[in-house]
Amino acid sequence: MPRKGENIYKRKDGRWEGRYLECYKADGKAKYRSVYAPTYTEVKEKLLSFRKSVVQYRVRSYSLAKYCSEWLGIVKLDRKPSTYSKYRNICAKHILPRFGGMNIGLISAETVDKFLEDKLRTEKLSSRTVNGILCVLKLIFGYAQSNGADIICNFKSIHVRNTKKEIQVLSCDEHKAFSEYLQTDVTLYKLGIYLSLYTGIRIGELSALKWGNIDIDNGVMKITKTMQRIQVYDSDVKTKVVIAEPKSQCSRREIPLPTFLCDYLKGYRASDNCFLLSGNAEKHVEPRAMSYQFKK
Repeated sequence: MPRKGENIYKRKDGRWEGRYLECYKADGKAKYRSVYAPTYTEVKEKLLSFRKSVVQYRVRSYSLAKYCSEWLGIVKLDRKPSTYSKYRNICAKHILPRFGGMNIGLISAETVDKFLEDKLRTEKLSSRTVNGILCVLKLIFGYAQSNGADIICNFKSIHVRNTKKEIQVLSCDEHKAFSEYLQTDVTLYKLGIYLSLYTGIRIGELSALKWGNIDIDNGVMKITKTMQRIQVYDSDVKTKVVIAEPKSQCSRREIPLPTFLCDYLKGYRASDNCFLLSGNAEKHVEPRAMSYQFKK
């Protein structure tokens, strides 16, 4: 017979069993653990010990929204604006609606795994996007843990399956036809795409490229900047164009240019401080506009 209010029972095998709340599962239901001992007194002592540790960690842990806000404040100070914008968007759109009000110490690996699976299957997000969400969650939990929160979520057991997207590649005939088209009725847009066709630079790198980065005499192009439009906060405008260092050191590189390409570029060269795509030092062409031109 159970002792009233204590959740302690005597089992048919003669042992005593006590149950305590450990955490909440993905569906919001409570998950309990049991302890066993030969006598009622021993079970009660064990329960008191376990319940005390659970209460302590609940007191030391706060809502995920609180840790998320503090962590984003740090990210804003020591990361690139584009990185901060990306992390903040992931938090606002995906993480906070699901976990914002939950105690971070009660969020289990099972809960996170189900959340990510829903993103893949129900919302049909790409594995790359879901991996990005998982990465941000790990960073928030890591921050919380370093600030004294007791975390039960084991991220080592969580994996997002990768799904590869088929890449569209130009055939030799398509490449030849496209190259010939880009050399007729040449505009600076076509010149930029033509340069990309033979160097493989990213669209943000092309938009940030200035003539000073191209050494025609020695046949070398230096990639030192990239351009992108990011969201901004606490401002009258919603977005702004940012020209900054590439994401990694590997992205800062020198690309050799073939002789025919150098000869071609000579006919359109402007002063070193001018953007290649605009021919102007003050005006630029952002990646979104270049993407539109390429699709045309």
